Amino acid sequence: MRSTNQHGVHSPFVFGLLTKCLYVKDENSVHEKIRSYIKAVLKDSQIIKVTDFGAGSRVFRSENRKVGAIAKNAGISERRAILLNKLVSYFQFNTGLELGTSVGIASAAIALDNSIQLTTLEGCTETAKIAQQYFNKFNLKNIHLKIGEFDDLLDDIINANDKLDLVYFDGNHQKKPTLKYLNKLFPFAHNNSVFIFDDIHWSAEMEEAWEEIKAHPKVRLSIDSFFWGIVFFRKEQEKEHFIIRL
Repeated sequence: MRSTNQHGVHSPFVFGLLTKCLYVKDENSVHEKIRSYIKAVLKDSQIIKVTDFGAGSRVFRSENRKVGAIAKNAGISERRAILLNKLVSYFQFNTGLELGTSVGIASAAIALDNSIQLTTLEGCTETAKIAQQYFNKFNLKNIHLKIGEFDDLLDDIINANDKLDLVYFDGNHQKKPTLKYLNKLFPFAHNNSVFIFDDIHWSAEMEEAWEEIKAHPKVRLSIDSFFWGIVFFRKEQEKEHFIIRL
Protein backbone atom coordinates (compact mmCIF):
# COMPACT_ATOMS: atom_id res chain seq x y z
CA MET A 1 0.00 0.00 0.00
CA ARG A 2 2.96 2.35 0.52
CA SER A 3 4.65 1.43 -2.76
CA THR A 4 5.23 3.75 -5.68
CA ASN A 5 6.35 3.55 -9.32
CA GLN A 6 8.77 5.59 -11.41
CA HIS A 7 6.71 8.76 -10.87
CA GLY A 8 7.44 8.74 -7.15
CA VAL A 9 11.19 8.15 -7.49
CA HIS A 10 13.64 11.06 -7.32
CA SER A 11 16.82 9.01 -7.69
CA PRO A 12 18.14 9.14 -11.29
CA PHE A 13 19.74 5.72 -10.81
CA VAL A 14 16.50 4.04 -9.66
CA PHE A 15 14.41 5.95 -12.22
CA GLY A 16 16.70 4.64 -14.97
CA LEU A 17 16.53 1.08 -13.60
CA LEU A 18 12.73 1.18 -13.69
CA THR A 19 12.19 2.93 -17.01
CA LYS A 20 15.02 1.33 -18.98
CA CYS A 21 14.83 -2.18 -17.52
CA LEU A 22 12.16 -3.40 -15.11
CA TYR A 23 9.18 -1.51 -16.55
CA VAL A 24 10.09 -2.10 -20.20
CA LYS A 25 7.29 -4.11 -21.83
CA ASP A 26 9.27 -5.97 -24.44
CA GLU A 27 8.93 -9.54 -25.61
CA ASN A 28 11.91 -11.49 -26.90
CA SER A 29 13.23 -14.98 -27.42
CA VAL A 30 14.79 -15.33 -23.98
CA HIS A 31 11.38 -14.87 -22.36
CA GLU A 32 10.12 -17.82 -24.39
CA LYS A 33 13.09 -19.90 -23.22
CA ILE A 34 12.29 -19.04 -19.60
CA ARG A 35 8.67 -20.06 -20.13
CA SER A 36 9.79 -23.33 -21.74
CA TYR A 37 12.01 -24.12 -18.76
CA ILE A 38 9.20 -23.41 -16.28
CA LYS A 39 6.66 -25.43 -18.27
CA ALA A 40 9.05 -28.38 -18.42
CA VAL A 41 9.63 -28.55 -14.65
CA LEU A 42 5.95 -27.95 -13.88
CA LYS A 43 5.05 -31.00 -15.99
CA ASP A 44 7.69 -33.20 -14.34
CA SER A 45 5.92 -35.99 -12.42
CA GLN A 46 9.06 -37.54 -10.87
CA ILE A 47 8.84 -37.97 -7.09
CA ILE A 48 11.99 -37.21 -5.12
CA LYS A 49 12.94 -37.23 -1.45
CA VAL A 50 13.64 -33.67 -0.34
CA THR A 51 15.90 -32.68 2.54
CA ASP A 52 15.15 -29.19 3.91
CA PHE A 53 18.05 -27.33 5.50
CA GLY A 54 16.31 -23.96 5.78
CA ALA A 55 13.05 -22.79 7.30
CA GLY A 56 11.14 -25.69 5.78
CA SER A 57 7.96 -25.64 3.71
CA ARG A 58 4.57 -24.20 4.60
CA VAL A 59 2.95 -26.32 1.88
CA PHE A 60 4.49 -29.79 1.94
CA ARG A 61 3.96 -32.20 4.82
CA SER A 62 6.02 -35.03 3.35
CA GLU A 63 9.65 -35.23 2.30
CA ASN A 64 8.55 -37.13 -0.83
CA ARG A 65 7.49 -34.51 -3.36
CA LYS A 66 6.62 -34.30 -7.04
CA VAL A 67 9.07 -32.17 -9.03
CA GLY A 68 6.22 -30.23 -10.64
CA ALA A 69 4.77 -29.43 -7.22
CA ILE A 70 8.17 -28.18 -6.01
CA ALA A 71 8.38 -25.93 -9.07
CA LYS A 72 4.88 -24.59 -8.44
CA ASN A 73 5.29 -23.90 -4.72
CA ALA A 74 9.02 -23.23 -4.26
CA GLY A 75 10.09 -21.87 -7.64
CA ILE A 76 9.75 -18.22 -8.63
CA SER A 77 6.94 -17.21 -10.96
CA GLU A 78 7.31 -16.63 -14.70
CA ARG A 79 6.96 -12.88 -14.22
CA ARG A 80 9.65 -12.72 -11.55
CA ALA A 81 11.93 -14.99 -13.59
CA ILE A 82 11.70 -12.57 -16.52
CA LEU A 83 12.38 -9.60 -14.22
CA LEU A 84 15.45 -11.39 -12.85
CA ASN A 85 16.71 -12.05 -16.37
CA LYS A 86 16.20 -8.37 -17.23
CA LEU A 87 18.21 -7.26 -14.21
CA VAL A 88 21.17 -9.46 -15.09
CA SER A 89 21.08 -8.27 -18.70
CA TYR A 90 20.74 -4.60 -17.75
CA PHE A 91 23.73 -4.60 -15.40
CA GLN A 92 25.79 -7.00 -17.56
CA PHE A 93 26.91 -9.06 -14.57
CA ASN A 94 29.91 -11.34 -15.08
CA THR A 95 29.93 -13.28 -11.80
CA GLY A 96 27.01 -14.48 -9.72
CA LEU A 97 26.24 -16.62 -6.69
CA GLU A 98 22.85 -18.12 -5.84
CA LEU A 99 22.07 -19.61 -2.43
CA GLY A 100 19.29 -22.14 -2.99
CA THR A 101 18.95 -23.74 -6.43
CA SER A 102 15.76 -25.76 -5.90
CA VAL A 103 14.77 -27.04 -9.38
CA GLY A 104 16.68 -24.23 -11.06
CA ILE A 105 14.04 -21.77 -12.30
CA ALA A 106 15.80 -18.68 -10.91
CA SER A 107 19.18 -20.11 -11.95
CA ALA A 108 17.97 -20.50 -15.52
CA ALA A 109 16.47 -17.01 -15.51
CA ILE A 110 19.81 -15.55 -14.41
CA ALA A 111 21.86 -17.55 -16.92
CA LEU A 112 19.74 -17.67 -20.08
CA ASP A 113 21.21 -15.52 -22.88
CA ASN A 114 23.49 -13.73 -20.39
CA SER A 115 27.28 -13.90 -20.16
CA ILE A 116 27.26 -14.33 -16.38
CA GLN A 117 29.07 -17.26 -14.81
CA LEU A 118 26.70 -18.39 -12.06
CA THR A 119 27.61 -20.61 -9.13
CA THR A 120 24.49 -22.00 -7.47
CA LEU A 121 24.38 -23.86 -4.15
CA GLU A 122 21.83 -26.51 -3.20
CA GLY A 123 21.72 -28.50 0.01
CA CYS A 124 19.42 -31.31 -1.15
CA THR A 125 21.16 -33.87 -3.38
CA GLU A 126 17.97 -35.13 -5.03
CA THR A 127 16.70 -31.65 -5.86
CA ALA A 128 20.12 -30.71 -7.22
CA LYS A 129 20.09 -33.75 -9.52
CA ILE A 130 16.80 -32.57 -11.04
CA ALA A 131 18.13 -29.05 -11.53
CA GLN A 132 21.27 -30.38 -13.23
CA GLN A 133 19.14 -32.48 -15.59
CA TYR A 134 17.33 -29.36 -16.74
CA PHE A 135 20.52 -27.29 -16.96
CA ASN A 136 21.86 -29.96 -19.31
CA LYS A 137 18.61 -30.14 -21.27
CA PHE A 138 18.61 -26.36 -21.84
CA ASN A 139 22.38 -26.25 -22.49
CA LEU A 140 23.07 -23.89 -19.60
CA LYS A 141 26.82 -24.32 -19.45
CA ASN A 142 27.34 -21.08 -17.54
CA ILE A 143 25.71 -22.53 -14.40
CA HIS A 144 28.00 -24.33 -11.96
CA LEU A 145 26.02 -26.32 -9.40
CA LYS A 146 27.53 -27.18 -6.01
CA ILE A 147 25.82 -29.58 -3.60
CA GLY A 148 26.15 -29.39 0.17
CA GLU A 149 25.38 -27.24 3.18
CA PHE A 150 25.98 -23.55 2.59
CA ASP A 151 28.34 -23.14 5.54
CA ASP A 152 30.63 -25.79 4.09
CA LEU A 153 30.43 -24.56 0.51
CA LEU A 154 30.71 -20.81 1.00
CA ASP A 155 34.29 -20.81 2.26
CA ASP A 156 35.48 -22.57 -0.89
CA ILE A 157 33.33 -20.46 -3.21
CA ILE A 158 34.23 -17.06 -1.83
CA ASN A 159 37.93 -17.87 -1.69
CA ALA A 160 37.77 -18.58 -5.40
CA ASN A 161 36.08 -15.25 -6.25
CA ASP A 162 37.73 -11.90 -5.66
CA LYS A 163 34.46 -10.05 -6.26
CA LEU A 164 30.84 -10.96 -6.94
CA ASP A 165 28.58 -8.88 -9.18
CA LEU A 166 25.34 -10.57 -8.11
CA VAL A 167 24.26 -12.58 -5.08
CA TYR A 168 20.74 -14.05 -4.98
CA PHE A 169 19.68 -15.24 -1.51
CA ASP A 170 16.90 -17.84 -1.69
CA GLY A 171 18.00 -20.79 0.37
CA ASN A 172 17.22 -20.16 4.02
CA HIS A 173 14.32 -17.93 5.03
CA GLN A 174 15.49 -17.36 8.58
CA LYS A 175 17.00 -14.24 10.08
CA LYS A 176 20.15 -15.61 11.69
CA PRO A 177 21.43 -17.65 8.69
CA THR A 178 20.53 -14.88 6.23
CA LEU A 179 22.57 -12.31 8.15
CA LYS A 180 25.40 -14.79 8.68
CA TYR A 181 25.70 -15.53 4.96
CA LEU A 182 25.41 -11.83 4.15
CA ASN A 183 28.26 -10.93 6.50
CA LYS A 184 30.40 -13.65 4.91
CA LEU A 185 29.72 -12.23 1.46
CA PHE A 186 29.95 -8.51 2.21
CA PRO A 187 33.73 -8.42 1.59
CA PHE A 188 33.17 -9.72 -1.95
CA ALA A 189 30.77 -6.93 -2.93
CA HIS A 190 32.13 -4.07 -5.02
CA ASN A 191 30.65 -0.67 -5.78
CA ASN A 192 28.36 -1.99 -8.53
CA SER A 193 27.35 -5.29 -6.92
CA VAL A 194 23.68 -6.13 -6.40
CA PHE A 195 22.40 -8.43 -3.65
CA ILE A 196 18.82 -9.74 -3.94
CA PHE A 197 16.96 -11.28 -1.00
CA ASP A 198 13.90 -13.37 -1.78
CA ASP A 199 10.77 -13.36 0.42
CA ILE A 200 11.77 -10.53 2.76
CA HIS A 201 8.20 -10.45 4.13
CA TRP A 202 7.94 -14.25 4.49
CA SER A 203 7.94 -14.00 8.29
CA ALA A 204 8.41 -11.50 11.10
CA GLU A 205 12.04 -12.55 11.54
CA MET A 206 12.76 -12.09 7.81
CA GLU A 207 11.30 -8.59 8.07
CA GLU A 208 13.66 -7.98 11.00
CA ALA A 209 16.55 -9.25 8.91
CA TRP A 210 15.56 -6.90 6.07
CA GLU A 211 15.56 -3.91 8.44
CA GLU A 212 19.06 -4.82 9.64
CA ILE A 213 20.27 -5.26 6.06
CA LYS A 214 18.97 -1.82 5.06
CA ALA A 215 20.61 -0.21 8.09
CA HIS A 216 24.05 -1.68 7.37
CA PRO A 217 26.54 1.11 6.59
CA LYS A 218 27.73 -0.62 3.39
CA VAL A 219 24.20 -0.63 1.94
CA ARG A 220 23.63 2.69 0.18
CA LEU A 221 20.32 2.04 -1.54
CA SER A 222 17.54 -0.52 -1.19
CA ILE A 223 14.38 -1.43 -3.07
CA ASP A 224 11.55 -3.33 -1.38
CA SER A 225 9.35 -4.86 -4.08
CA PHE A 226 7.46 -6.91 -1.46
CA PHE A 227 8.70 -10.25 -2.83
CA TRP A 228 12.33 -9.09 -3.20
CA GLY A 229 14.66 -6.89 -1.24
CA ILE A 230 17.33 -5.48 -3.58
CA VAL A 231 20.40 -3.71 -2.21
CA PHE A 232 23.12 -1.64 -3.86
CA PHE A 233 26.53 -0.53 -2.59
CA ARG A 234 27.10 2.59 -4.71
CA LYS A 235 29.30 4.86 -2.56
CA GLU A 236 28.35 7.88 -4.67
CA GLN A 237 24.69 7.29 -3.79
CA GLU A 238 22.91 9.10 -0.98
CA LYS A 239 21.51 6.47 1.41
CA GLU A 240 17.89 5.91 0.36
CA HIS A 241 15.23 3.22 0.67
CA PHE A 242 12.40 2.72 -1.80
CA ILE A 243 9.21 0.66 -1.80
CA ILE A 244 8.39 0.04 -5.45
CA ARG A 245 5.78 -1.96 -7.33
CA LEU A 246 7.30 -4.46 -9.76
